[in-house]
Amino acid sequence: DGALYVSGSGTLVRAMLADGLVDELHLFVYPVTLGSGKRLFADGGTAAKLALTDTEAYDSGVVHLAYRRAE
Repeated sequence: DGALYVSGSGTLVRAMLADGLVDELHLFVYPVTLGSGKRLFADGGTAAKLALTDTEAYDSGVVHLAYRRAE
């Protein structure tokens, strides 16, 4: 019953979402296209019902999206 901050481990985040262990999810979207790499949410993954609770756009173009588990 405490906060856990996970940065940069998509594998762990996907596993925690699949097990229903995520109450809040904060995503930071950067204005960069790489053209390749690992996807955070792959096709065929477990669906997680989330509700958007907050957004914040920064001058750099980064956008912060805050979600909570939807009931």
